[in-house]
Amino acid sequence: MHQQFKCGTKVGLRENKGFDSMNKTLFVFLISTSLVVQHFACAPKPTSSTSSTTSTPSNNQMVADILQLVNEHRRSKGLSALTLNNIISAEAEKHSQRMASGRTPLGHDGFDARVQSITKQIGGSISRSAENVAYGSRTAQQVVSGWLNSPGHRQNIEGQFNLTGIGVARNNKGQWYYTQLFIRK
Repeated sequence: MHQQFKCGTKVGLRENKGFDSMNKTLFVFLISTSLVVQHFACAPKPTSSTSSTTSTPSNNQMVADILQLVNEHRRSKGLSALTLNNIISAEAEKHSQRMASGRTPLGHDGFDARVQSITKQIGGSISRSAENVAYGSRTAQQVVSGWLNSPGHRQNIEGQFNLTGIGVARNNKGQWYYTQLFIRK
């Protein structure tokens, strides 16, 4: 499956756009405020579809597999494992469902609102937050490998976070959408 990435980095009011490497670009937003550092990364959106005869895992199994792969990578880098949080996962799930239904485009629309909702529900202050999204991959390994092969996604996965939430959803065509939120509390 050929995949296409879009690229750009935004810091404050400055914007740096564009690199194209091996027909892939990465769309990364980095928004920095005095209290919260937020990283965004979008995974590739396939430009062509392929059929598959393999069975698809349940949403819960996909979440567990993504968490396991992300934490294995973090441990290999000497980082602590992320703890899955149900409140954060619920926000990630809602975003994946909105993307799968077409109500929200693939990306990070509503990220600030998700973080505000999480902050209100889990209490205390959040010092860092980030989000990775993906579309089209059929296995957790494909999702995590795609993220790790992208500098922005990798930065989020390897970031100084302690909590995570993962949400997956499929649209009526069977295409998967993924959201992983990263939180430092």
